[in-house]
Amino acid sequence: MPSNNDEYKQAYLRERAARIQAEQLIEDKSRVLFALNEELVKKVADFEHQQQLFIQAEKMATLGTLSAGIAHEINNPLAYAMSNLECLQSTRLTVDKLLLLNERFTSGKLSAAQLKDTLLQLQKAQSFTAMSNEIQELVEDSREGLRRINAIVRNLLNFARPKDNEKQLADMTDAVKNAIKLLSNQLSNCEVNCHYQALPMAWCNLAAINQVMVNLLINAKHACDELSDTQAKITVTVAFTEQQICITVSDNGCGMSEHVKAHIFDPFFTTKPVGTGTGMGMTLVYAMVHDHQGTIEIDSQQGLGTQIHCFFPILRHE
Repeated sequence: MPSNNDEYKQAYLRERAARIQAEQLIEDKSRVLFALNEELVKKVADFEHQQQLFIQAEKMATLGTLSAGIAHEINNPLAYAMSNLECLQSTRLTVDKLLLLNERFTSGKLSAAQLKDTLLQLQKAQSFTAMSNEIQELVEDSREGLRRINAIVRNLLNFARPKDNEKQLADMTDAVKNAIKLLSNQLSNCEVNCHYQALPMAWCNLAAINQVMVNLLINAKHACDELSDTQAKITVTVAFTEQQICITVSDNGCGMSEHVKAHIFDPFFTTKPVGTGTGMGMTLVYAMVHDHQGTIEIDSQQGLGTQIHCFFPILRHE
């Protein structure tokens, strides 16, 4: 008959074996969970990288759409500046003569009477006062044209350059205004009305908000291209209401059917002809707005235009 000690020993051994088995099971599961977590972290990083590639690809596609208009917008002030420089080149001949006269007079090779006679002859050919005013006007106009080119190129580079996902405390209105400047030539056939309400500073990615606006404005412009006997109108409203920033882009274009509204955020869905759209524009708009914890509302009827509202909560810091 077994003693109490034997029973205690057997119970202890059974409990010890069960504990060791449980500890081994926990250790095995921990290893599996660690491996799965490492794989998940890698997949998240890969996903974020792919998302950035999609964003950059969409930017390049947008730049392709804008290139013709931007080339025209740059060419106008450039041609004007070059024409002004040609005028200045002809004026320089008179200035060279005046400098030569000054050098000959100061070196004693030319008398005061001779200098006066020569200056009077030059004055008859071209008024020095008019020439001075013309030079100043040509220089100022050329500088303004070159400043305009510089601003266009800078806006273009800011849009095209790959951006990181860093957010900062900023005014979203800046991103909206920059998008409208970038698209000024593309929207030249539309009546564009902007209404800006003072906004509080919010934690945001201005580059992302800028691309959201560019995509929405391009879509609004394309919707208005189908108008034949009506002036195309696009309205941009930036407002602050109920602790939210609301950015609205409205147009009086062709509007959307229920089918288009249901699929507008689907990747690669597009209503544009083959080769003219990537189908990723509104998908990226959705992703960027939701990255700011925002929401999108669409109010559209076929033939009556579209309103797209992007709501952003006021984020102070993440």
